[in-house]
Amino acid sequence: MIGAIAARRLAGCLLTSLFLAFPGFAKEAAPLAQDETAEKRLNAISSELRCLVCQNESLSGSNAELAHDLRREIRSMIQAGKSDSEIMDFMVSRYGDFVRYRPPLKGTTLLLWFGPGLLFAGGIGGLFVFLRRRSRNIEDSPLSEAERQKADRLLHGGGGDGQQS
Repeated sequence: MIGAIAARRLAGCLLTSLFLAFPGFAKEAAPLAQDETAEKRLNAISSELRCLVCQNESLSGSNAELAHDLRREIRSMIQAGKSDSEIMDFMVSRYGDFVRYRPPLKGTTLLLWFGPGLLFAGGIGGLFVFLRRRSRNIEDSPLSEAERQKADRLLHGGGGDGQQS
């Protein structure tokens, strides 16, 4: 009995010392850049670029490994003194206009700009053609005499199996 109480006290002391020791290892988060203006430029540039892995997220909001690498690359170019337009030109030359959230309107990006609208218009046009053809194929044919008699029997409770009762 005394051994169980001592074991509980020892376990309690060990847990308490562990909880008190771990905050000692905590450090303040290191700044990503020494210059705050450089970090603001990085955020502005990376928010205009698309993450190539996620494709629906900006580079600044993505946690993909490639996004981290590209932000590191942009940060190094900022520190090297490159302008925002030079950085954008580098990214476009390396990854194409798709990397920009708002690609410029030119011959090679027409599909990016007008593709969704063309697909929508084509779908609506195809639906219209399909419905017109279907309505033309529906024919209103009159019932034959045998079909009319069978329908009368069904409607008036005479049975529909072709035999009279």
